[in-house]
Amino acid sequence: MLGSEVLFNPAVLLAMWAAGILGSGAVVARLRITGAGYLWLTVGTAVLAGGGAWLFDPGPVAVAALLIAAVAGSVGRKSHVAGALMAVSAAAFFLVAARGSFAISALTGSVALGAITSGMLLGHWYLVDPRIPRRPLQHLAVAGAAGVVLDAAAVLGPTIPPADSAVLAVVSLGLAAVSCLLMVAVWFALRYPSYSGVMAATGLSYLAILTCLGSLTMARVVAEGALALR
Repeated sequence: MLGSEVLFNPAVLLAMWAAGILGSGAVVARLRITGAGYLWLTVGTAVLAGGGAWLFDPGPVAVAALLIAAVAGSVGRKSHVAGALMAVSAAAFFLVAARGSFAISALTGSVALGAITSGMLLGHWYLVDPRIPRRPLQHLAVAGAAGVVLDAAAVLGPTIPPADSAVLAVVSLGLAAVSCLLMVAVWFALRYPSYSGVMAATGLSYLAILTCLGSLTMARVVAEGALALR
């Protein structure tokens, strides 16, 4: 059962997002398939999300995570070092998210948001450098879909929504289903051999970020409402 740790606020969502982006980016960095520009783009996006988390819930761990991410960006030309620092920063942001949430739901949320967002960012970078292999993009799509499914199971699975939140629960599940369908579409789009296949996949990832955010947010609002009635 979900305990009283399952609380939701913007800081939790943004910290999960930053953790997921940096964690996925660290994996891509280890593959050494991109240049420093992709790492700068990834770190910059994560810092925006992580900075928002710090604004909503200032704390030393969030500050440390931001500083480590900034250092990772500064050494972007050394992908192995940048990747290691991104992983450390991701772990710190995860601690921020887990402090205000159930650890499992913080992990599933990070995976879902991070994989989908990183797929979108890597898709953009493919448009800069078409020589990048498509397999990592497909793997990120699979990870994103898995994260969405596991998040719905972790947050809504043990929850009996209050009557006034039943509609939100249904909408959250609907958005989760749409997110998964979009990731399936991304996977198939990437099988199309021409340049337009990656362009389509990138656009679909944009939509999936929005539906994933909606699903995660509503699921946590429903879970918190159910906990308030206990």
